[in-house]
Amino acid sequence: MKPYALITGASGGLGQALAHKLKAEGWSLALASRRHEAIALLARELDCLAIAADVATPEGAQSVLRACLSEFGVPPAGLALCAGNTLITPLHRTSDAQIRDCLTANFFTAYHSLQAFISQCLEHGQSGSAVLVSSVVARIGVANHEAIAACKGAVEGLARSAAATYAGKGIRVNAIAPGLMRSPLTERLFAPNAEKQIAAQYPLGRHGSVEDGASAIAWLLSDQSSWVTGQVLPIDGGFSAIRPMVRA
Repeated sequence: MKPYALITGASGGLGQALAHKLKAEGWSLALASRRHEAIALLARELDCLAIAADVATPEGAQSVLRACLSEFGVPPAGLALCAGNTLITPLHRTSDAQIRDCLTANFFTAYHSLQAFISQCLEHGQSGSAVLVSSVVARIGVANHEAIAACKGAVEGLARSAAATYAGKGIRVNAIAPGLMRSPLTERLFAPNAEKQIAAQYPLGRHGSVEDGASAIAWLLSDQSSWVTGQVLPIDGGFSAIRPMVRA
């Protein structure tokens, strides 16, 4: 049987780009999302399993893994945790409801899904690779990103600790930390004439795309990265590492 991967948050821009990327590379797929209609359309296009569930709860995440086991007989070889949202507002204007929603969408979706995945891998004596999605703002202070930076920082801590705990079982856990990737989630940031200003923040001279993120995740899921675990890979056009030469 071909290896298969589970993508949570598969109806979002990154999840859809990753699904197309992995399918082209020969993976079988299981796609999970709360958005049943969107995930059903994508699953029909790619001829794969669609699972409607809310992975922000332990019950929802466990139901997704049960559906995978029912369909494939074994846990997925790869898990991509693409569920999430963003919140750009200063700390003093961030409500309790907003931070809780941000934690739910970004941290608890990752926590419960990774927990269910690892539990099934251990039960079946199977290795695997999981990739979480952090953000450049968890690594570099960016104004008005306090809530999302804190949530993504928690995601990075989860990835590193789980990588240490389960390395001996052959389970790899990594994360990517992208800069701004243009997608339906972030489209509102690209106001008229804003794209040039956004691109200027990045040493490579452009903002990111969901295909950039998908390529990195696909590599981390694959055997090509079989000696890589516990890493947070910046996919940010150099934003977190270098500063371009500025010409007067």
